[in-house]
Amino acid sequence: MPVTWDRSASVFEAAVYRKVTLRLLPYLFLCYILAYIDRVNVGFAKLQMQRDLGMSDAVYGLAAGIFFIGYFLFEIPANMMLQKIGARRWIGPIMIVWGLLSAMTMWVESARAFYLLRFLLGIVESGFFPGVILYLTFWYTEAYRARVVALFMSAIPLSGVVAGPISGWIMASTSGLGNLRAWQWLFLLEGVPACLAGIVALFLLTDHPADANWLKPAERDFLSRSLATERAAKARSTGTHHGLLDILSSGRIWILGLIYFGFVMGNYALGFWLPQVIADTISKNPLTIGWLSVIPWGAGAIAMIVVGRHSDTTGERRWHIAISGIVGALAFAASGVPGISGTLGLIALSFATIGIMCAFSTFWALPTAVLAGTGASAGIAWVNSIGNLSGYVGPYVIGAVRDSTNSMTFALLLLSASALFASLMTLWVTRTGRGRPARSVAAGGLVG
Repeated sequence: MPVTWDRSASVFEAAVYRKVTLRLLPYLFLCYILAYIDRVNVGFAKLQMQRDLGMSDAVYGLAAGIFFIGYFLFEIPANMMLQKIGARRWIGPIMIVWGLLSAMTMWVESARAFYLLRFLLGIVESGFFPGVILYLTFWYTEAYRARVVALFMSAIPLSGVVAGPISGWIMASTSGLGNLRAWQWLFLLEGVPACLAGIVALFLLTDHPADANWLKPAERDFLSRSLATERAAKARSTGTHHGLLDILSSGRIWILGLIYFGFVMGNYALGFWLPQVIADTISKNPLTIGWLSVIPWGAGAIAMIVVGRHSDTTGERRWHIAISGIVGALAFAASGVPGISGTLGLIALSFATIGIMCAFSTFWALPTAVLAGTGASAGIAWVNSIGNLSGYVGPYVIGAVRDSTNSMTFALLLLSASALFASLMTLWVTRTGRGRPARSVAAGGLVG
């Protein structure tokens, strides 16, 4: 019997999405934690590695950020490959390779080798995050997308909650063990889990609802029909399926990429430099640094889930994104006040983390609301590519500023300006939808 939109159908729908979420999200969530840890654990390794290898802050910042050049260059082809061969055969192998590359960083002896491994790691990881965002569109309709993306992306702040104490403990406890320095153990012990998770992907992931033997036939049919109906409606409202050339020539898609650039710049600055800020202002003990880093990341994890759910419930996107970004901008500016105490600075950075996490998790409801066909894989990847270039720019600029001024003040003010710019651009690009729900905003002019 066909599923209708009455009360019993709503209960059925909720049960189906609950089953899908419990099957997919815990694993994808864990994978993103591992990916993010392997991406930013150089922030903890820096506390010892920089001295051992004689690297300046600028060299470290360039090595941390060059990851995103490889990420940028290969993100679109990687996402199109996932759409072609499926998540199971794509995500599993790339996780195995990135775990190996991350672990190999333990053997770095020069800046050139550090640059090379970080660049290769970026190439491999370029297929993961945008791939998962695309993969979620194979399972969830727009009405559920902001909250499920927020749940998935809460792995970013939670990786700080998990990785901080673990990385701090490794750095404090393993130096000299097996004739290895603590930063070498850090890369090894945090790279191996990604390899193991990649093997699990080969058996756990299902490419599409129609292939899910863990769903009942009626559940598979409901998901397939709901998604097909939404794709058809999306195509009618936008007038096209948005092929690759449409995406690359769309000014609004480029603007969305710049908005994401502004928010991601703050995110990676926190990921790469928060341990150093704590070391400069509160404590140089690696274990203490690890535990203190839990505070901003934990607060960000809770806030982004709450804001994502509220955005879905109200159907409103632009002000959820913009206000979150403005909160982040003000908090970054406050943390950069000269002479601010370490405790107050950490509180300010906690609010900065909350603002940035809420802004860029809810942000993904905008591009995924309007992209279909080939445009879905290419558009998501292109927006993410542009945004993640800030992962290169931010760490390098902050390192250069620290080398020049021996202070984080100007760097934090730069992060404030970046978040404010992204917030104002969000209000501008969605201005045609003022007063209308998010899907009308999207259909009304985010692609063109």
